[in-house]
Amino acid sequence: MSEATPARFIFITVGTPSSSDESIDLTYVMDAIEMVGKVLRDVDDYRLVVVKSTVVPGTTESARSRLEKTSGKRVGEEVGLCANSDFLKEGSAIKDTLEPDKIVIGASDIKSGKELSHLYRLFHKTSLPPIIMTTPQTAEMVKYASNAFLSTKVSFINTMANICWLSPGTDIEDVARAVGRDPRIGSLFLKAGPGYGGGCFPKDLQAFIHYSRDLGYDPKLLQATEQANQDLAKQVVEMARELLGDLDKMRIAILGLSFKRDTDDVREAAPLRIIENLRGMEARIVVYDPMAMQNAKRVLESRVEFASSAKDALKGSDACILMIEWDEFRRIKQKEFLAQMRTPNTVDARRLYKPADYQGMRFVATGLGTDVYSESTRTTDSN
Repeated sequence: MSEATPARFIFITVGTPSSSDESIDLTYVMDAIEMVGKVLRDVDDYRLVVVKSTVVPGTTESARSRLEKTSGKRVGEEVGLCANSDFLKEGSAIKDTLEPDKIVIGASDIKSGKELSHLYRLFHKTSLPPIIMTTPQTAEMVKYASNAFLSTKVSFINTMANICWLSPGTDIEDVARAVGRDPRIGSLFLKAGPGYGGGCFPKDLQAFIHYSRDLGYDPKLLQATEQANQDLAKQVVEMARELLGDLDKMRIAILGLSFKRDTDDVREAAPLRIIENLRGMEARIVVYDPMAMQNAKRVLESRVEFASSAKDALKGSDACILMIEWDEFRRIKQKEFLAQMRTPNTVDARRLYKPADYQGMRFVATGLGTDVYSESTRTTDSN
């Protein structure tokens, strides 16, 4: 921590994992605050400590006394303290840092807020996004509200996709395109698929549910969001059963293991939930991902077979489940499924393919009702 001594701004960016009861574990944040405080004890001039980690409302203010005790300085006079969560997306963190849509500053005092605001003005210059100045508690709440809303939006469109799958003649992609044109709704996060995952949405939603319950409020909507996301694995497996019937001893190829494309992160990834459901039905599973194989091997170990390529995974398979929209998978043509698979059955959980291009094989897709596709009836967006 000696590196922090000459720094005027010190950002706390440590992880906030889940505790055994799914509440937030603030150990790393508080330890970091103490370490910073000890370093600042021997510093004479003003420094600003900024908590960027995702923390439940009240955390930054709770850290005030710990910072004052370890540094021997008073917050607001000799040292500053702000909550300033980021809104970065994995896979585009650099772009999101350079081009944020907003900056939310929760200042413990006026000086702290002005100092951090000035830093961002110097950094972004003429491209400065809107700065929202508020209390630390509100700034912390904004991050959880954002993640909870986006999680709910994902679960909503996937719920609609499940209903479309059972509704002849419907297609969730056309539904989402039309609904997303409504300016009150917007098109982002209306892409149906196998559910959200990663190191943020699942963990943060669980922590927020736990936080709400501690306040005496039962957040039924957020619980339903989480449950709907968990249930999607069963839905994808049901789509495979629609094609194959009994999955016992069937060889199932899973293409895609990360929680989304352009990352090797398999934390809370939907493909892993699918795999566990398939294993419960005694299916034989072979997997492939162009980026996430090493991380997946640490989690799955010997429970599945690891293929060296998508083609290798398809070889001799009874069904293929497309889980992540990697470009490599988009390029797989119908003839390759027919040539490699023992029985050409495909579940397109990410809507990579147009079913009309895969006639001659058994094909089901997320949110695609029966008998929906023909080139003469396929709807288009004329704009």
